[in-house]
Amino acid sequence: MSIAKNLNDIKSQLPEHVSLVAVSKTKPVSDILEAYQAGQRIFGENKIQEMAEKHDQMPKDIEWHMIGHVQRNKVKYMAEFVNLIHGVDSFKLLNEINKQAKKYDRVINCLLQIKIAEEESKFGMSSVDAKKLITSDEFSTLTNVCITGVMGMATFTDDTNQIEKEFNRLKTTFDDLKPIQSEHCKLQKISMGMSGDFKLAIDCGSTMVRVGSSIFGARNYSN
Repeated sequence: MSIAKNLNDIKSQLPEHVSLVAVSKTKPVSDILEAYQAGQRIFGENKIQEMAEKHDQMPKDIEWHMIGHVQRNKVKYMAEFVNLIHGVDSFKLLNEINKQAKKYDRVINCLLQIKIAEEESKFGMSSVDAKKLITSDEFSTLTNVCITGVMGMATFTDDTNQIEKEFNRLKTTFDDLKPIQSEHCKLQKISMGMSGDFKLAIDCGSTMVRVGSSIFGARNYSN
């Protein structure tokens, strides 16, 4: 099945209020171009330098989303063009994004990554820490970032009940934080759900799903 057909199949299953991030990590520019020609404009990568290389080669109306764990020393490589950073899990990282965004006179949109899974390997902050961050005096000094929502990754398991419980945890956190609005905190997006569970995520309130293998096929990690 072609990438274009896969893409249209996924899009046909999404309500209008849900946006699709086509996860193109490890995939060649030719595959991304095929999805682009089929109308997709939002692509997600998990390695900053790989995303920067692809950005240089691809049309400039693409929205690039950084969906992986972000190392502070690499923020500078994407600060000029990244549209949304999904995995902000500390004030230190947010501060660095702000610093690099300032160099390009940009405001970079970010999602706070909330730890909803019980797996130790998953990154993220607690809902309590997220609230402390966006209500802190320090945050109010960051004028080159905007928190536009939350992101979470469920446990890698076949237990649908557990995944649903974790998705609901993120939605509850979002509802709790949403009233805290300021010039640089406008919570609208809930990024949760991937190829295997995006329908459940949407049922639980997701407004942004990250789908890769169902569009591009299985990934080759040997490169």
